[in-house]
Amino acid sequence: MSTAVLHLDGLRVPVETGGASRRAKLTIEADGSLRLRAAGDVDTDELTRFLASKRDWVYRKLAEKEMLQHEPVTKELVDGEGFLYLGRSHRLKISDVNGAVRLERGRLVLPRPLIGTGEASLVAWYQRCGEAWLRPRAKAWAERLRVDAGPIEVADLGSKWGTAMAGRRVRIHWATLQLSPSLVDYVLVHELAHLGEPHHGPTFWALVGRILPDHDTRKAELARQGAALWMGGVS
Repeated sequence: MSTAVLHLDGLRVPVETGGASRRAKLTIEADGSLRLRAAGDVDTDELTRFLASKRDWVYRKLAEKEMLQHEPVTKELVDGEGFLYLGRSHRLKISDVNGAVRLERGRLVLPRPLIGTGEASLVAWYQRCGEAWLRPRAKAWAERLRVDAGPIEVADLGSKWGTAMAGRRVRIHWATLQLSPSLVDYVLVHELAHLGEPHHGPTFWALVGRILPDHDTRKAELARQGAALWMGGVS
């Protein structure tokens, strides 16, 4: 058995060749490293294509692994607690003035009467502000992608950062709005591209790559940062 090395974006992938089966097998080891096994008569071009076809699976599994290794992020609804919005941290301020959650002079203001429903109120704020921020960006990106996009919605999508749905609707997870604009744009472009190409094939990635040449770097950074985002837990 011999060992060579391929690369998927910036990830190093040792290739073990040998054995009777021609079917390639890609695994993620306990330490997060990748390993590809294949018969010795499988040529490098075929292995490279196989590895590229597994790109989304690799990033999804690495992200899941990263999340499992992190304790869920929880927040305290007290003065000074930090909340990210578009990559910037804003300190929470508990206010005696009634109204909705709002961003005021760099502070995220939570009216005291809302503390009992503080988690839901803060999520609603991310949804409200996120939709307003995303609409013009979605329109601009859709024009560049040459796709016909419908409404942009911000919602709780569980483990997904975004989805493209029937009726040309695109939904973005509210927690995504904690990321920097460049990473939010990656999620947005990814989902908008699905309106033109529903599958993660070469045509899809060529479309994304035409708009975001550094999409692989953004994808890797999303996997790294995403595991450490606040997903709504309070203590």
